[in-house]
Amino acid sequence: MRRALVAVAAGLALGGAVTSQAPRAEAASRMPPSEGFADLVERLTPAVVNIASTIRVPSAGEREKSELKDIPQGQPREDFFEFFGEGGPEGEPEGDPEAFPAASLGSGFIIDPAGLVVTNNHVIADADEISVVLDDGRRLKATVIGRDTKTDLVLLKVDAGKPLPHVNFGNSDQARVGDWVIAIGNPFGLGNSVSAGIVSARGRDINAGPYDDFLQTDAPINRGNSGGPMFDIDGNVIGVNTLIYSPSGGSVGIGFATPASIAKPVIDQLKRYGSTRRGWIGVRLQSVSDELAARLGLPRATGALVASVIGGGPAANAGIKTGDVILRFNGKSISGRRTLPRVVADTEVGRAVDVVIWRDRKETTLKIALGHLEDFEKTEEASVRTPKSESTEPKEARPGEPMVFSSLGVTLADLDASLRSRFGLKTEDRGVVVVDADKRGDLVPGDVIVELDRHRIERVTDVWSALALREKADQTPVIVLRQRNREREFVVIPPTTDWKPQG
Repeated sequence: MRRALVAVAAGLALGGAVTSQAPRAEAASRMPPSEGFADLVERLTPAVVNIASTIRVPSAGEREKSELKDIPQGQPREDFFEFFGEGGPEGEPEGDPEAFPAASLGSGFIIDPAGLVVTNNHVIADADEISVVLDDGRRLKATVIGRDTKTDLVLLKVDAGKPLPHVNFGNSDQARVGDWVIAIGNPFGLGNSVSAGIVSARGRDINAGPYDDFLQTDAPINRGNSGGPMFDIDGNVIGVNTLIYSPSGGSVGIGFATPASIAKPVIDQLKRYGSTRRGWIGVRLQSVSDELAARLGLPRATGALVASVIGGGPAANAGIKTGDVILRFNGKSISGRRTLPRVVADTEVGRAVDVVIWRDRKETTLKIALGHLEDFEKTEEASVRTPKSESTEPKEARPGEPMVFSSLGVTLADLDASLRSRFGLKTEDRGVVVVDADKRGDLVPGDVIVELDRHRIERVTDVWSALALREKADQTPVIVLRQRNREREFVVIPPTTDWKPQG
């Protein structure tokens, strides 16, 4: 699916409306005017711009020195121009025939008469020069005020010498499936073009970023529309056209726009600070399945399950533990794992808020003071780049022989230097390692069991002790906290009566 997602954004096709036998009275205002969209488009178009960015393609000698010298494959110049929608390398500058500028075309819209322009970050990423082409044909040099790669948004600034026409963000939360929308953009570099369609779905998570909540449209979306506005029929921007789903690269009528509810706070922060300031609590999450909900005593599968807590972070300081389920955050219900990161990110850094968690089969309220996500990421990045001093592995007790747990479908062993080396585990990893498994509980060799039924696991004997605490008649699933590829996740192993280890 990721191969079929193309960052080219939307021009929406005219779609048919379905009327119910008893339409709601307020729905009448959402219908397009009988004379069409012409008056609305005439009002909005001056605020929609074309974005042109140029990137200097390195010479053959420069590519030879580059780590990316083999990219792109084949005939580099032709491939590069084809990717950006150009006809070929005609018009190369004289001199070095291998070094020339390539152009990328996209769309954008003005949100402030002072010349603030919104577009997608991928439209201008790595650009050497950015230009904004106004509807009247003027071409203005643009500078980057700030960008956010997580939502693929960027804020640009141009100086036109006088106030510019602009548009406003609307309320995307009120957009319903079936509502009409209008898109104005720059498909294939042709200049401002208009299309219309409907919202075909909401809340799409397409693994494009950590805050996915796309509006889906039935649009025939094409290259060059990226960063352009999706308007409601009142002329408010309810989305920034960003991606299409396309197995072939052409439109198949499924497009995605970043909703205004996500875009506006990001743009406001870029305008104010030049960067984003997202809230952060320091947890890693997973979804609550029906099996996990039943095992935890939750009435239904809801909330976000804490798979791990970052030491020293806001959540750890507030007393949140691995295995807690976050049900409400700052008064907002958390319906699932995807909901919490967006709610936290939109909460003011430093603010103390109430968090309602599910622990020991009951609700508990904790107070948590939000940290700054970007500060944490900078610290993490610096720690990765900074070479660590050499240290010897701590002495470990002599491990016992691997032990077979038929009830779990695994053979477990205490961690030692040889097993860490064999499975690529780090010195600080703690738990017991799976050396053989029948995948009954989604466990494979190399997984590390950190907890079992909320009991901390350090040695194989801890697993035996935890299982021994269960009554013989206990047929509830076993909850295992598994670590795989540096990520932790709870998995459920079906009940069995044979808990006794066999080795």
